[in-house]
Amino acid sequence: MSEAMRAIEISEPGGPEVLQLSEQPVPMPGAGEVLIKVAYAGVNRPDALQRAGLYRPPPSASPLPGLEASGLIAAVGPNVTEWQEGDEVCALLPGGGYAEYVLTPAAHCLPVPKGMALREAACLPETFFTVWSNVFDRAGLKAGEKFLVHGGSSGIGTTAIQLASAMGARVFATAGSDEKCEVCRKLGAEQAINYREGDFVEVMKAEGGANVILDMVGGDYLPRNVKALATEGRLVQIAFLQGPKVELNFAQVMLRRLTITGSTLRPQSDFAKAKIAEKLRAHVWPLLDAGRIAPVIDSEYPLEEASSAHARMETNAHIGKIVLKV
Repeated sequence: MSEAMRAIEISEPGGPEVLQLSEQPVPMPGAGEVLIKVAYAGVNRPDALQRAGLYRPPPSASPLPGLEASGLIAAVGPNVTEWQEGDEVCALLPGGGYAEYVLTPAAHCLPVPKGMALREAACLPETFFTVWSNVFDRAGLKAGEKFLVHGGSSGIGTTAIQLASAMGARVFATAGSDEKCEVCRKLGAEQAINYREGDFVEVMKAEGGANVILDMVGGDYLPRNVKALATEGRLVQIAFLQGPKVELNFAQVMLRRLTITGSTLRPQSDFAKAKIAEKLRAHVWPLLDAGRIAPVIDSEYPLEEASSAHARMETNAHIGKIVLKV
């Protein structure tokens, strides 16, 4: 194994053009860690926020972008017994995925599902960890309940639609074009609302309100989400593309016993992420192994064209996930 590797670094905060190919030392795994020889890395919104200087990585994390990857175990650190060199895995990463090698806690790795290529497997960790922990753990979505996800054609959205549908929920989604709405319906959404033409509040009110809403828009969507919820409904906020501040009348929250919550994945403890991985392996990986659900891939770029991948993501024209071939 070489002592140096190709990697994409953030030369300075800014637009996609600040992502530059560089040479970095290959890291060595410590206790409880594995070194992955990366085949593919997923591209996610937090990567773009980090690149722009708006999302600092935790102090112990690699400064390189990249929160998920697939590949082969290249080395294992002390106290790692569940993986060995040569195993195919996909993994949630603390950072550093835009590189030929990356470190992550062994407990954050999952096996590549049966019959799935490494390209598809790289798209699983970030969105599946996020959706499971927020929609099922935090919001407690149950079979038969009505679930609304905003941005239904995004990586998070396509994952949430499929998982909620597979778990027996009635699924509704919003998206920004008729083409994207059709993708949402094919993935399992009962109704898909083009937010440029329709009002999701009125649609959900006609259905008696949503039991759970997963939102990444924020801004003025917050009071509208409150109106769209059923009594004792739960709103989960995972991002705020339209801003984190808004005025809200809490009378409706109190009168209808609503729950407003949210989370971010990256700052959570290694132990918390390991517990999510265990639940995914038990409840979701059998669905992936059986081919009942699968990631939706929009496009693929070589590692050295990471800037083009970010530019594609920031057009909001993509449907599903964007991956880098390493």
